[in-house]
Order: sequence, then C-alpha cells, then structure tokens
Amino acid sequence: MGRLTTHVLDTANGKPGDGMLVTLSRRAGDRYEAIVSVTTNADGRADTPLLEGGALLPGRYRLVFAAGAYFRRLGVALPEPPFVDEVVIDFGVADAALHYHVPLLVSPWSYSTYRGS
Repeated sequence: MGRLTTHVLDTANGKPGDGMLVTLSRRAGDRYEAIVSVTTNADGRADTPLLEGGALLPGRYRLVFAAGAYFRRLGVALPEPPFVDEVVIDFGVADAALHYHVPLLVSPWSYSTYRGS
C-alpha cells in the first residue's frame, strides 16, 4: 500500500524542524489544489502519512514548507524578503503502490531534498 510522508531537518540549528507548516497539493489541470496542511511535530515529522492507500494516486504533487515563518518563530533575524521563505517542491508519483518520502533539509540560506525511504 502506497503512502507519502515528509520530515524537516533544520540544518542551521542541527535539529528537527518542529512546528513548521507544510501544505500538500495535487495538480489538477493547469493548477494545484490543496489536499492537506499539517504542522510538523517535535521530531520534524508529520504525525501521520500525508496520503496513504487509495488516496495516493499517480500524478503531480506539490509540497510547500513555510520555512521563513519557522525561522522567524525561532528569532532568526531575516532580511525582508527572506532569501528562503516558502520552499516549494514539485514531484511526481508514478507508482501509487510505493512509499514516497520527501524530506526537506533547510536553513535561512539554502535547502535540499531527495526521495528518501
């Protein structure tokens, strides 16, 4: 049974990205439609899969991570506008029976992602 999960690592502070808002959308035609928004837990993870089972379908998806708001909440002095504010990750699901894990490693100045396990 397929599922989609995520987590956030704050590479600037060497800790999980706890309390970050993450929004998942699915592409419908020429736009994205929001499916769910979650706030990461103390371990920087969503408490449950964002999608699983029959809800995960082949197609194009988008995750938006509210990194700027997260770093402001921590008291990080950011320029206006911040260099990294909303991190948008567009990705595809080809086989909905698989596990897709999309982690975000983020600082106020950079980010990276990969398909995790």
